[in-house]
Amino acid sequence: MWCEKVTEGDRNQRIKLDKAPMSGNKFLRKLSKHSLWLLIGLVTGMTFVGYFSPIRELTIDFFTGEADGWSYFWVGFFTLATYGNAGWLREQVCIYMCPYARFQSVMFDKDTLIVSYDPRRGESRGPRKKGVDYKAQGLGDCIDCTMCVQVCPTGIDIRDGLQIECIGCAACIDACDSIMDKMDYPRGLISYTTEHNLSGQVTHKLRPRLIGYAVVLLTMIGLLVTAFFMRSLVGFDVSKDRVLYRENAEGRIENVYSLKIMNKDQRDHTYLLEASGLPDLKLQGKREIKVAAGEIFSQPVELSSAPEQLPSSTNEVKFTLKDADDDSVHVEAKSRFIGPQIR
Repeated sequence: MWCEKVTEGDRNQRIKLDKAPMSGNKFLRKLSKHSLWLLIGLVTGMTFVGYFSPIRELTIDFFTGEADGWSYFWVGFFTLATYGNAGWLREQVCIYMCPYARFQSVMFDKDTLIVSYDPRRGESRGPRKKGVDYKAQGLGDCIDCTMCVQVCPTGIDIRDGLQIECIGCAACIDACDSIMDKMDYPRGLISYTTEHNLSGQVTHKLRPRLIGYAVVLLTMIGLLVTAFFMRSLVGFDVSKDRVLYRENAEGRIENVYSLKIMNKDQRDHTYLLEASGLPDLKLQGKREIKVAAGEIFSQPVELSSAPEQLPSSTNEVKFTLKDADDDSVHVEAKSRFIGPQIR
């Protein structure tokens, strides 16, 4: 909406522009708006994909044509999704697609603070000149300027009462207060209030529903904080190569694995790699691995064992990764060691 205002002007200017025949000025304004929308969509797409792929490398590879096909697909997908949802669908996303209003409305009661219009003060609505005795004409404070409807991002009329489409942005409150100021009327015709307050009853601030929500929320926050402090600062993943096994020059059965180490800490770490689970198991490859802060490090390794030492054709092995400077930091990952069929 900001892009639209910058390129095409305010609401009245945009209405005039849309009704005007196509011209160079109109074409450039429309092109600028859609270009900005697509640019924001591209940044959104890059950011989202950057959660799953290192974003520094992704950005360079994307614009040099060296990124993989899936990166281009997902960046393009989220670019167009942002462009379509935010640029074209807009309030339709809030009304029909977003689940927020559905579960939020279930949590409401008559003591919940909501954006609401005061009909006792505003009705009957109607236009009038500033300074006239409108109450003698049977009118309320609402001058029926429709500013509250014009600024509403979902296009509803808050004067019709509480509606599921309302996202609680309070844009209608600001618009109405500005009109009240111009008319020298008290603010608050549209305000944050409760149904009990609107009907002249007392609003209960401390109530069982609110206490229950507070307990649930504090429990969730506590679990989140606990999970945050108990999380491992290193991620470790092992995947076996598609080749089942091979026999090396020494006559030993060999399996190949791909290791992925994620250093989630803010400083560099050196890790020590070990493997166990089979007698006479040998690990071939780099055992001491240095991973920079925030880096995802990948490395292939080989495990080998004498064929006569294998108890079966499919065996479980365990990889252990330890911090060279902190014995308390260690993670494990299990995999399979495949050998020939034992007769």
